[in-house]
Amino acid sequence: MADSTTNELAGTQDPADAAPAADTAGAVGSVETRGIEPVPDGERHGHASQMFWTWFAANISILGLPLGATLVAFRGLNIWQAVLVAVLGSVGSFALVGVLSLAGKKGGAPALTLSRAVFGQRGNAGPTLISWLSRIGWETISTTTAAYALLALVRWVFGWERSTVLTLLCLLVFIGCTLLISGLGHATIMWINKWATVAFGILNLVVMGFLVATVDWDKVLDARAGPVSGVVAGIGFIAAGTGIGWANAGADYARYLPRSVPGGRLITASAFGAGIPLVLLISLGSLLSAGDGTLAQASDPVAAINGMLPSWMAVPYLIAAFGGLLMSNHLSTYSAGLTMLTLGLRVPRALAVALDVALMFLGGVYFMLIAKDFYGPFTTFLTLLAVPISAWVGVVLVDSARGRAYDPAALMDTARGGRYWYTGGFRLRAVLAWAAAIVSGLLFTEAAAGEDVWFTGPWAHTWLGTNGLGWAVAMAVGAGVYAVCGRGPDPARTESPSAAELEEVAR
Repeated sequence: MADSTTNELAGTQDPADAAPAADTAGAVGSVETRGIEPVPDGERHGHASQMFWTWFAANISILGLPLGATLVAFRGLNIWQAVLVAVLGSVGSFALVGVLSLAGKKGGAPALTLSRAVFGQRGNAGPTLISWLSRIGWETISTTTAAYALLALVRWVFGWERSTVLTLLCLLVFIGCTLLISGLGHATIMWINKWATVAFGILNLVVMGFLVATVDWDKVLDARAGPVSGVVAGIGFIAAGTGIGWANAGADYARYLPRSVPGGRLITASAFGAGIPLVLLISLGSLLSAGDGTLAQASDPVAAINGMLPSWMAVPYLIAAFGGLLMSNHLSTYSAGLTMLTLGLRVPRALAVALDVALMFLGGVYFMLIAKDFYGPFTTFLTLLAVPISAWVGVVLVDSARGRAYDPAALMDTARGGRYWYTGGFRLRAVLAWAAAIVSGLLFTEAAAGEDVWFTGPWAHTWLGTNGLGWAVAMAVGAGVYAVCGRGPDPARTESPSAAELEEVAR
């Protein structure tokens, strides 16, 4: 019934967004031609286990180690507290990603496209732009770090010293690999996630085994427990650095799943798919930092970790680091391409991915060859973006909890008078709740790179602000304000629900 309703309303679609009738996810190795338009029921396939491999792949990077190192070096936690923080922060935050992924299974479209129904066709532009900036930012960090790893690898194997040409070549190799996987699309990504993750996961386990041998166990076991406030702040820190960063992308990978897939399985697969590698890596990082605090303060964590290993382990370690970063980056790039289409870019999906990696390359060139400091200012900028993203999560969670049903044709209808046009293109109650949440979160936020302070909220030095929980405030306020103000009929919703909506709610 949902498919027939879509066909009847197809005339209201924006021609730039409409897909050919034969559009599918494609086979492994072929280019996915579907853009952001909802996936019909007849083209859905797969199992909840795909989300396990998706989020495992996104989190097998060896760079999870510095997250754990900071828990001990900066939060004052002992190993047992650090493990508890790792479990609650990573598993809990990716359970939230799983909850948000349910909208993808339900509506068959990417997360930010589904968000049009919540914020309105124009009101959704703000959350979508913020999400894209965050995506391109994290991609640039991954690309730059991977290029450093590849530079170290070619130096070890061939003896080539770093140069401008070699730096550009290493950037292009990593970006080329990212473009190949992300450009081919969903079917190839799902296949790569499973098999490449197994290979790089095993390699990471070997590296981790050698790192365990460097742990100073006397210092680890003698360490005193840190304050409860440090545990609470640590959970927020890990959640913000892991699952919250992916919260607005979960539906992108669940949209091809059949509606019949149990939601509980999808949530469980997401939580444990990410939780297993993250708990191992964060716990090991905490062990390493208990005996040596240099990892937590390293400006180049790849080199710092390499220095802890036997010299002959350099090659497998650097391959593992490169592969882990690639697994995360191709997922982020795929989502970024969909986000660009949601913003209104009128090109095929594969070309949107190509444009995204071109920007990623320029960012890598700037940070590796021009800028004097990379990680400090850029990660501070991305920390600021976590506040509006968390505000979006709060609003969307409440909207989904109320049984939101998605009209496939209306999601693609960006013209005036469309079902999701609301008031001038804005669903005011959602947009205002989002704005109020951003302001509230920034009140408790300080953005600083070393001694260079960019922004300080008036309550940034309270307990919430000092422990970096401005994003949590934004999420809570967004959910609370929308829960109070978000009831009642919308201007565009005075008509009776469609048959497709009624069937969707019944499901």
